[in-house]
Amino acid sequence: MLPAMTDLSTDPNAPHLTRFDALLRQALADQRLLKLMLVAYQGGQPVIDEIGAGVQRIMVRAVALKGQPQLSFLLRYPTKDITKNLPLAEGLALIAGWLAAGAFRNAHLHTPSEEVQLAFSKKGKASVRVGKPSNAEAAGRGPVSAEGMAEALAGGHNRAKHRLLELSRPFLHELGVTDASGQLIPAMSRKWKQINKFIEVFAAALARSPLAEQERIHVVDFGSGKGYLTFAIHDWLRHSMQRDARVTGVELRDDLVQLCQRVIGKLQLEGMDYEQGDVRDYHPADLNVVIALHACDIATDHAIHLGIRAGAEIILCSPCCHKEVRPQLLSPHPLRPILQHGIHLGQEAEMLTDGLRALLLDAAGYDTQVFEFISLEHTNKNKMILAVKRAKATSPEVVIRQIADIKAFYGIQAQCLETLLKADGLLPA
Repeated sequence: MLPAMTDLSTDPNAPHLTRFDALLRQALADQRLLKLMLVAYQGGQPVIDEIGAGVQRIMVRAVALKGQPQLSFLLRYPTKDITKNLPLAEGLALIAGWLAAGAFRNAHLHTPSEEVQLAFSKKGKASVRVGKPSNAEAAGRGPVSAEGMAEALAGGHNRAKHRLLELSRPFLHELGVTDASGQLIPAMSRKWKQINKFIEVFAAALARSPLAEQERIHVVDFGSGKGYLTFAIHDWLRHSMQRDARVTGVELRDDLVQLCQRVIGKLQLEGMDYEQGDVRDYHPADLNVVIALHACDIATDHAIHLGIRAGAEIILCSPCCHKEVRPQLLSPHPLRPILQHGIHLGQEAEMLTDGLRALLLDAAGYDTQVFEFISLEHTNKNKMILAVKRAKATSPEVVIRQIADIKAFYGIQAQCLETLLKADGLLPA
């Protein structure tokens, strides 16, 4: 049960503050809080002890640390971000105090189904407005994109760029993203954007997965390359979220493995490893999250299969080189005139391959989304498959029939992921 709000009976804004507080507490109790944004700091009220001057906005999220519910405050300043985690009662009291004192001009409460705004006029008069989310994708009513997931974290009314990582983090300098003074190297601006979008997508998936309340997390990143995203996931989980996280990068190229191992050793990073290996013969003792970005052709199928077999709560892939299905495709009437063009046939093969992967994940017990991500370096492939394990198992029969119908229509004889799952008995043969 959440602690009661401070008495506001003498405040003329009390009805509005009480209503907003009740909606916040209800969202927390129902585990539906995406985030609370406090913007337009007015001064005069201390912001978490001595911190305060110059704060631009604050984002508040619900987290579980060592099994205890807490509120995580991300304070945005012009040149830095500060994260502070507080027990639920203390955090709610702090928010109530700020709002009662008019420390912020606006507060935006976001849940999957509604957006609540508490606003103060220039004369200090409060009002509460409840409406639908400004971004329908964040509410789960349509195709989910990386931008849509970012909105779920950063807020529809707040169009300013929001970063979940700080440029001052040491790994960014070691990997050549920032210079010695912690400033972004201009040539790495696209990579920096990609890193942050990836963390936003992962954060949204984590919040709605069974891992949301789990302290220990093991992430395995296959084909991790130079480790930009691998190090970023590790830093965000351990530094920003204060989770007991272990992150393992798996890469075939020995020179990149050696480079990343040197960075890990130099920074003395706990809970991070870099290994040489291939997803097709890698057998981790345990894992919770599988990441495979830019995995060529059926390597993506092997990564998904490994995640399903290991019971991973989150599987996140960015496929490319869809070679397996294309030679099998028929051009059924009335699509034949369209598919006579090679580029269309290639796009069809890509859509079918990733569509079948999504359906197979669905049949294996995952809520799956296919959406557009920002372009990965050295490739124009920007599709992402995100699968989050369901809390309760559902019957796969309908989905399996849909897969069979699609394969029959296009003449597809074999698809690698389906073959792997059936061989393991994870799908009916």
